[in-house]
Amino acid sequence: MSESDAPSPQDLTELPLFPLGTVLFPGALLPLQLFELRYLQMIGECERQGTGFGVVTLTQGREVHRPGDAAEQFEPIGTRVQIEHIERPQPGVVMVWCRGIGRFQIRGTQQRSDGLWRARVQDLPDEPGMPVPEHLNYLALQIQPALDTLSAQDSAVPHWPKPWLLNDCAWLSHRWCELLPLPLAMKYRLFTLNEPLMRLELVGDMVDLAPLGTSEPGPGQKPPANS
Repeated sequence: MSESDAPSPQDLTELPLFPLGTVLFPGALLPLQLFELRYLQMIGECERQGTGFGVVTLTQGREVHRPGDAAEQFEPIGTRVQIEHIERPQPGVVMVWCRGIGRFQIRGTQQRSDGLWRARVQDLPDEPGMPVPEHLNYLALQIQPALDTLSAQDSAVPHWPKPWLLNDCAWLSHRWCELLPLPLAMKYRLFTLNEPLMRLELVGDMVDLAPLGTSEPGPGQKPPANS
């Protein structure tokens, strides 16, 4: 990066990070069951300050860190989330429902003594609104039953608040990428694309190879007991 490309200090914000073995697309719901001390403290701080946190994709290490585990490493682009609902079913356990609201680029990290990662991040621009071209309209029709089925499931908050933007390339491609049973590395590559139409074109190429209904539960389908 040249000096002219480097973000100014005004462009950077500090954000606590939650490394997970998933890719969280903007607009997706992420239910979490938290019991690890560093994340209980993080959620408490977010509640008091009225702020969210960042979800990043693990490349090394585990979601629940144990002595002797490899150090956590994660991808440089993540998703900022807002907390939509919190429950405390028992002491030492917090259930959190949060929503991806936008992507960010990590510019620097540090790890606190309690193991919580914090980062200086630069928010990335929202993807431009772009109507779905006629030759890809079938993708909106094919995903509708899956959206209806998941939205009918009992959940503390909606899986995807309506109105659904089925005619928007970014929104539609994010939902397909969220639900398709793709390898994690491929999901991350699709996540980092800045061209929503290109992402949707790539989804169209993959849909026949990996139809919906064969995937493991993804973000928004059930709370992972990960930390």
